[in-house]
Amino acid sequence: MAKIKLTKNELKKQKDDLKMYRRYLPTLMLKKQQLQAEIRTTEIRIRELMAEKDRSDELFKTWVAVFGEKEIFGPDIMHIVRVTTERGNIAGVPIPVFKGAEFTVAAYDLIQTPLWLDRAVEQLKRIFLLILESQTLEEQRRALDQELKTTTQRVNLFEKVKIPETRRNIKKIQIYLGDQQTSEVVRGKIAKRGLEKAVNA
Repeated sequence: MAKIKLTKNELKKQKDDLKMYRRYLPTLMLKKQQLQAEIRTTEIRIRELMAEKDRSDELFKTWVAVFGEKEIFGPDIMHIVRVTTERGNIAGVPIPVFKGAEFTVAAYDLIQTPLWLDRAVEQLKRIFLLILESQTLEEQRRALDQELKTTTQRVNLFEKVKIPETRRNIKKIQIYLGDQQTSEVVRGKIAKRGLEKAVNA
């Protein structure tokens, strides 16, 4: 703890600091609650997307035997060209917001390939979109987690360190100034009595 000056100016400064800490603390606590709520919402959405992806994967597995009949459905059938995100803002935190993705599908002969290939490609796109959206939400969650950590540190600093420390400083200065005032009064009375004795003698 830094050494404080035991003066009226320092007392005013400490009182101003305490007022500022008390004014900002509720705002920080509100921000902390908002971040916690947003993180919970984001985590729920990620779980929903992953559950939907798992259901789609299960549906996809029913086609695996069919895919194995021909070498037409391999890793080169489709590629992600572009993922589109926008910048959003939650509680002052910049976050990515998933907007969609563009894919390229390898050319295939509509007559020579089975009918299920069109449906499989669409299903694969859907699965990729679920994965990409959940990855963007993970980025959001990491940004919100980091901001929550910083905000929690500030709340703790104000609540557990700065406010109690400032109160102690104010009390210490008030006691010291009170003692000084009492000493001055006592010295004044002693001087007055001494003066009265000198005059009366």
